[in-house]
Amino acid sequence: MSHPQQQRLAEGATALGLSLAAAQHAQLLAYLDLLAKWNKVYNLTAVRDPAEMLTHHLLDSLAVIAPLVRHTQGGAARVLDVGSGGGLPGVVIAICCPEMSVACVDAVAKKAAFVQQAAGVLGLSNLRGVHARVESITEPYDVITSRAFATLADFTQWSAGSLGEDGVWMAMKGKHPTDEIAALPPSVAVFHVEQLTVPGLDAERCLIWMRPAKPSR
Repeated sequence: MSHPQQQRLAEGATALGLSLAAAQHAQLLAYLDLLAKWNKVYNLTAVRDPAEMLTHHLLDSLAVIAPLVRHTQGGAARVLDVGSGGGLPGVVIAICCPEMSVACVDAVAKKAAFVQQAAGVLGLSNLRGVHARVESITEPYDVITSRAFATLADFTQWSAGSLGEDGVWMAMKGKHPTDEIAALPPSVAVFHVEQLTVPGLDAERCLIWMRPAKPSR
């Protein structure tokens, strides 16, 4: 049976320049269904309408896949999704990038449990949900990402302990956060700001890439 959102997902993925296998499309749609089902009970996201969930959550998260893969050059990477909520973009990254190992951390137990459940249901051995405060995580990660989680200063400060050697931060934001960038401490350097276009979403989106600043000699 075809999923009502199948066509829109396929068109959206193509518009984003992604060539996903049929199995990955199926996993993304199954994830969307899981999110909608659990959302009724656990309030994982404020967006209720499945069509809106597809654009605001799935396609929004899919928009970071190409930039992320460009950064890792398609190689294996450890990714930490901070304040992941229902697993966005972490679950989407785990589905689209099987070579990456993804941990979704959230301070809310039911949200971490949902991600763990999704990993089991969708057969994603490269995904785990972690119930913790991000400040308590000390394992090193290559890429630390977040979506509408906190200010850039708070995000980088709270997760600094889990940034591996040569690791980077990749923050998903709406409008260009000029004030937030200006408020970053000298220890954090923005090295790239990337505008994103999300198919079907008439809103500004950008990715802020950051790394620890090199000490000036």
